[in-house]
Amino acid sequence: VQLQASGGGLVQAGDSLRLSCATSGLTFRNYGMAWFRQAPGAEREFVASISSSGNNIKYRDSVKGRFTISRDNAKNMVYLKMDSLKPEDSAIYYCATKWGSTFQYWGQGTLVTVSS
Repeated sequence: VQLQASGGGLVQAGDSLRLSCATSGLTFRNYGMAWFRQAPGAEREFVASISSSGNNIKYRDSVKGRFTISRDNAKNMVYLKMDSLKPEDSAIYYCATKWGSTFQYWGQGTLVTVSS
């Protein structure tokens, strides 16, 4: 199983980015997917998740209304659209598979830096 996150970069506060996570080696449509992030010196934290069907979506409070998680089961991809970015959103963002309450497989991360 491989997960490859991409789309990170250096942006200014208020800008947008779309992260992508390409998956392979698994039956993608059977898995929920999630995004996490980890800032320097901080613990990894949950950002958003989406069920296998796409019908059940959750966000951490600090990104609600600004971030949108989506998936394309035909392409085995999951996305995270991030709008109105803030400096506190700066982190390495990771995608992960979700099965029940377990996150089994992880991508390598993509760095997002938001300057003020």
